[in-house]
Amino acid sequence: MLIITAAVSIPIGIGTGIFLQEFAQNNKFAQVVEINISNLAAVPSIIYGLLGLFVFARLFIFATGGRSILSGGLTLALLILPVIIVATREALKAVPDSIRQAGMALGATRWQTVRTHVLPQAIPGIMTGTILALSRAIGETAPIIAVGAAAFVPFAPTLTIEGLQEPAFTALPIQIFNWVSRPQEEFHAIAASAIIVLMILLLVMNSTAIFIRNRFQSSR
Repeated sequence: MLIITAAVSIPIGIGTGIFLQEFAQNNKFAQVVEINISNLAAVPSIIYGLLGLFVFARLFIFATGGRSILSGGLTLALLILPVIIVATREALKAVPDSIRQAGMALGATRWQTVRTHVLPQAIPGIMTGTILALSRAIGETAPIIAVGAAAFVPFAPTLTIEGLQEPAFTALPIQIFNWVSRPQEEFHAIAASAIIVLMILLLVMNSTAIFIRNRFQSSR
């Protein structure tokens, strides 16, 4: 599910942030879009779950298979998309305008200047914001429960294209809650192990964000 979320949200979010910051005209329409994106970043996650239920699980049921892991991944992509867009724009804003002016003064086009001069300077901030947004998606349960995630799945998911449209799927936070709520001591031990796995995954992602940021900052 996280792979689907990243594959959809990263290119769309970064591309949208670049367009709004570097190419969009500063008019009322752009200002309205900017305000709405900032507001969407603070919308409760359950709202995205209801939106995903209607759009992906019902409106596009022919493509997603209804309440499936594909619908869950697309819903989480919508959830973190505003965060990635805002992080991308803030990283681009931090790049001095003198770099843009120098590139265009040498005859480069707007896109060439952004691609070869601005983006390399903004990549640390963009990657840090993106990975932190994905870290948020890992712990979200309300949106995928609304889409149809099961509280307990007694079998391993199928890693095929057809398996993405299976009606029974779940996520690690939901499974942890299910195990903790059971009275048997064995389920508590399994829940503790799953919590450790989830924490390790979060630490790895956050450490990766710090490493990427420091790597690009040292290479400037």
